[in-house]
Amino acid sequence: MKSTINFILLIVGLGCFVASCDKATDLPYHNLGNPVQLSASTTTVAPQLSDSNKTVLTLNWSFPNYATDSTNMKYIVEMDSTGRNFARETTKTVTKSLSTSFLAKELNNMLLAYGYAFNVPVTMDVRVTSSYANNNEKYVSNVVKIKMTPYHVPPKVVPPSSNELFLVGGTTAGGWDNPVPVPAQQFKRLDSVTYQGTFYFKGGGAYDLLPVDGSWNEKYNVADNSLPNLSAGGDFQHSTGPGNDIPAPAKQGMYTVTFDFQHGKFTVTPAKLFGLLWVPGDYQGWDPGSAPTLASVNNDGNYEGYVNVPAGGTYEFKLTSEPDWNGTNYGDGGGGMLSTSGGNLKFPSAGYYKINANTTANTWSVTATTWSLIGSFAPSNWGSDVDMTYDAGSNKWTGTITTVAGDQFKFRANHDWGLNYGETAGTGSLSLNGDNIGDPAKNSAITPGTHTITLYLGGSGFYTYTIN
Repeated sequence: MKSTINFILLIVGLGCFVASCDKATDLPYHNLGNPVQLSASTTTVAPQLSDSNKTVLTLNWSFPNYATDSTNMKYIVEMDSTGRNFARETTKTVTKSLSTSFLAKELNNMLLAYGYAFNVPVTMDVRVTSSYANNNEKYVSNVVKIKMTPYHVPPKVVPPSSNELFLVGGTTAGGWDNPVPVPAQQFKRLDSVTYQGTFYFKGGGAYDLLPVDGSWNEKYNVADNSLPNLSAGGDFQHSTGPGNDIPAPAKQGMYTVTFDFQHGKFTVTPAKLFGLLWVPGDYQGWDPGSAPTLASVNNDGNYEGYVNVPAGGTYEFKLTSEPDWNGTNYGDGGGGMLSTSGGNLKFPSAGYYKINANTTANTWSVTATTWSLIGSFAPSNWGSDVDMTYDAGSNKWTGTITTVAGDQFKFRANHDWGLNYGETAGTGSLSLNGDNIGDPAKNSAITPGTHTITLYLGGSGFYTYTIN
């Protein structure tokens, strides 16, 4: 019986062995594909504004002969100007199709984004990269050259017909005075629709733009100044009415401001933020938040600024690192030293003071100042001063001089050269011991005639002037 069972198992095993030796079906083999051949409906695209929504270019390409059907294929259309080897390409992804088309406005937006001029032809390279949907087995087509001409699109906001643009507002060194300090608050015209400048902002407050310096007839502002983050940029508008002033960034310093009239957009980016100390005291109600500030332009612990102290009161004050009493508060440590535990600092009397403080060395000083003009104009002849008058309401000094061709001048305190300001590098910003104002080799010549000169020292860390 046992031998019978073994025989049966042997037969079954042989049957299984024979079955396992049948030839298996061959695994599938797929040939590789090949680059597509690209063709274009035209090699010249030169539409007009009225053609914006019309199809002006159609691209067709062959099937790359992959082993599967075209539903699993991906095609990337690439465009860039001739000579750049697609280093700054614009792309469009196409699936399930061997062609794609472009409206005039699509190509025009691409060309304008590259910065090409209106109505000037530029040759663009076009190619197609094919692959599977997972990017495997990529092939690059032949390159087709197409001459494209961008057309002019009216700007969203009408640019100033004056070809000039000026900054005015409470956040600026010149405040709401109009005319404004030039060139300190004048934009540079980058092209017909773009204006840019780097300006001083006091921090907080607001501003507008003027196409004509000295006129309020028209300006640029925003439709709604309650929008969040508008101080960093957004949409703007042309206005002939009150409108809404543009909110300024909260922090004091220098900002690069760009207005793009083509798209109706503006941007505000920090260029250099200042360190600040606030100067609350008896003269202004001991309120840090509304107190004048001292600025550290280089954030190195050296601070300076100007403060007007009216008559009356105790003339006491402190320096604070925040616009409240929650930061570091500096008082008098004796002998010209600051102390975080000392009593109040004190002005000698009423007056217009320059304050210097160093929070690294813990030193401080105040200098009473009156301001005057001195220069080559008569009757000064660099020998005597023409005194300026201070207006506490507007926090500015003004004086009048009469100039002839070639005249130059400077500002100085207390009829002494120890503290004087001139303009350096033609920026409109005043600097200690700076160049003569009116020196054509350094800034701008002064037009002959009688002028009202205004000195703005209220923006700590940034001083400027106007000649009217």
